[in-house]
Amino acid sequence: MQVEELRDLVVATLEDMKAKDISVIDVRGRTVIADYLVIASGTSERHVKSTAEAVAFKAKQAGEAAIGEEGIKEGEWALVDLNGVVVHVMQARVRDYYQIEKLWEVDPKAAEKLSKERG
Repeated sequence: MQVEELRDLVVATLEDMKAKDISVIDVRGRTVIADYLVIASGTSERHVKSTAEAVAFKAKQAGEAAIGEEGIKEGEWALVDLNGVVVHVMQARVRDYYQIEKLWEVDPKAAEKLSKERG
């Protein structure tokens, strides 16, 4: 499966699971950890858990098993690493606090400023 197909599968699964504010960030050429970051919000601990589990399950069904999963039991911030697509499902308050999207803005000074603010 091509990484773009995997990205689209992830987004479709997030949409099916009623995830909120889905964001896809193309990080090719900017990091070696992934080609795409997909970030979405869940409405509760249970929603974050079930959404992240659904992403991992659908990817595995498609022949792309996760190489890592973190935070699913806790349900505040779940990460599913699909080796090319890294998926973050977070409760809104956690997402607002960490502002991952801002870390990947094209303007490197914005990321530097945010890092300093978080100190």
